Amino acid sequence: MFKKNHFLILSILIASQFNAQKMQNLAKYVNPIIGTEKMGHTFPGATVPFGSVQLSPETDTLSYEINGKYNPDVYKYCAGYRYEDKTIVGFSHTHFSGTGHSDLGDFLIMPTVGKLKLNPGTAQHPGSGFRSGFSHQNEKAEAGYYQVKLDDSNILAELTATTRVGFHQYTFPKSDDAHIILDLMSGIYNYDDKNVWTYVRIENDHRITGYRQTNGWARTRTVYFAMEFSKPFKSYGQKNYDGKQPYRGFWRKWNQDENFPEIAGKKIRMHFDFDTRDNEKIQVKMAISPVSQANALDNLQKETPDWNFENIKSQAQNDWNKELNKIAVNTLSENDMVNFYTAMYHTFINPTTYMDSNGEYKGLDQNVHLAKDFTNYTTFSLWDTYRALHPFFNIIQPKRNNDMVKSMLAHYDQFSLKMLPVWSHYANENWCMSGYHSVSLIADAIIKNTFTGNPEEALAACIATSNKRNYEGIGEYIDKGYISAEKNGTSVSNTLEYAYDDWAIAQIAKKLGKTDVYNEYVKRSENWRNVFDKSIGFMRPRLSDGSFKREFDLLSTHGQGFIEGNSWNYSFFVPHNPNALIDAMGGKKKFGENLDQLFTMHLPDEFFADTEDISREGIIGGYVHGNEPAHHVAYLYNFIDQPWKTQAQIRKILTMQYQARPDGLGGNDDCGQMSAWYIFSSLGFYPIAPGSDDYSIGSPSVKNAKLNLESGKVFEIEAKNQSVKNVYVEKVELNGKPIKDFTIKHQDIINGGKLVFWMTNKAKK
Repeated sequence: MFKKNHFLILSILIASQFNAQKMQNLAKYVNPIIGTEKMGHTFPGATVPFGSVQLSPETDTLSYEINGKYNPDVYKYCAGYRYEDKTIVGFSHTHFSGTGHSDLGDFLIMPTVGKLKLNPGTAQHPGSGFRSGFSHQNEKAEAGYYQVKLDDSNILAELTATTRVGFHQYTFPKSDDAHIILDLMSGIYNYDDKNVWTYVRIENDHRITGYRQTNGWARTRTVYFAMEFSKPFKSYGQKNYDGKQPYRGFWRKWNQDENFPEIAGKKIRMHFDFDTRDNEKIQVKMAISPVSQANALDNLQKETPDWNFENIKSQAQNDWNKELNKIAVNTLSENDMVNFYTAMYHTFINPTTYMDSNGEYKGLDQNVHLAKDFTNYTTFSLWDTYRALHPFFNIIQPKRNNDMVKSMLAHYDQFSLKMLPVWSHYANENWCMSGYHSVSLIADAIIKNTFTGNPEEALAACIATSNKRNYEGIGEYIDKGYISAEKNGTSVSNTLEYAYDDWAIAQIAKKLGKTDVYNEYVKRSENWRNVFDKSIGFMRPRLSDGSFKREFDLLSTHGQGFIEGNSWNYSFFVPHNPNALIDAMGGKKKFGENLDQLFTMHLPDEFFADTEDISREGIIGGYVHGNEPAHHVAYLYNFIDQPWKTQAQIRKILTMQYQARPDGLGGNDDCGQMSAWYIFSSLGFYPIAPGSDDYSIGSPSVKNAKLNLESGKVFEIEAKNQSVKNVYVEKVELNGKPIKDFTIKHQDIINGGKLVFWMTNKAKK
């Protein structure tokens, strides 16, 4: 028995060593700085794959309102950090990646030396507060690690993370006046009244615990924390900025500003004071929890049991390498390698783990729940991510995507309205954007056999969500087949998105053999026809009386019935039935002419003046890659027998919209959707209509790739004669058999095999 066990252990060790040798260091290609300049809205700090903590620098956290008016600059700070800035105000523990809306930025920490300053100061006068100047020359951002020198205090700041713990390491100069500031007022999307309440308890001379309750984009969000220092602080203090006379303790026997064991209020900043030797390192660990201070402390002790910063950094980077090695590619250039693996990195940040190490989390009912058989996730930017991110997960991260579906069904169960998520995070529904696209994600997982839960219950949740008559025009949509322009500012795009989502529900029903449900929802999926004006060949807002709106501008993005787009972008949005759309537009020739015009037209200056979230960098002709509604459009040439135009446009988009530099993204990364588009298109195929098992063939930019699937199977891609100029596909074969319809099936990939492209510089018409 001993010999058998000994042999088994030896075999496992040999296999582990073999796998370790086989794993490439792909993290070296990740550059988290990409997307931090201009419109990308990514953050450069330290996180692990799908981690709860995103520990990153803030270069500013502007107030959403100035004198009661919207502050246009706050949109720039959705991730807290902008590459263009020259000062850092501190390092906080929670961030969105690539969104067009702001929140989070919890628990900001900043090391300083010299005279204590408990205000952040301004970018114009950083010396007036605790912020510091910095240089990008002294900044390093890697997967799982961030480093920067704070010039004003000569402190080297280093950050790494586990799933639930942010780990700081600060190298101080010699000083008897060193401080670490904990700012509990700071936050992204910072309304003056965002902080509802904050509580801090000093446990001893190196540990504090507490919580922060905020009312930002998420209306009721409470995050608990446990924070430890590697060195006891010699003193500490706090200041409450509520504007009230501070309470001095019972009969004024205590001074609450200095060395008082606990403090509570809306606007609190604290300082912890140290004596430091030259080059002395002080480390700080902060764990967060959605449930309790006790759980935060448990997370801290389980995930960071010691003070070995290098070990935690190495573990974080090893975690990234494990995920990145799920696809091994060779590309034409080093920059392409950087773009590819940075895109993979960005796709594996969100959604984020939302539960403690013991499985507990706070649900939408604000009660504590236990995730018994799944990892609970949050940060569902579904209007963006249903298109490519979650279909990508169904290939590369099927177990996680299964858990994400289960998380959304838990959301449904806990929600008094009995709706699936629209845009949710931290046990809150934000109601952002349109459609009920969680049904698309669920349908895609069921059709592709990723979901292991009860599909009957999943279908019931989808149907219930699609029939919420008092939500965003659904009642009128059900009754009339469209949403009228008088009643809804995004009536056309809502109608189109509901029609697609209804088709997705129909696919679940079809798989489960529910013919009556299938027929009902297939019929609903044709409602796109009700906002298609045949007289002009485009989507157009329709009035309650059935007539089309007279005052109409195909190019305008405002007041025309569309969200984040115009009629040109949305008139191609029937991903579930492109052949019917082609017929409605006048046939293949006319449809092709419209596609050509979309990619070559010139947009007037007014188009850009009317919108805050579209930059010229994100546009090719009238095609807006920086927003999602047209992400599938370049692939539609395949449906009109012009695949060479799909191939040319895909390679143009890959080249123009993704570059290995700080401003290298042509729009918000939107929780990984932009990056998922890049990965799919680089590999040579794309899911036009999630909920279908079809992928449309494009033009790969990689030389070759291996998709190492969770099942142990491998799907290989090879592009023969690949070059910058050879953007056209002469022929394509799957497992030695030619593909003539420019479509491959999901099962073709999951079964393993080989997809071979023969590339050329001449369009094959």
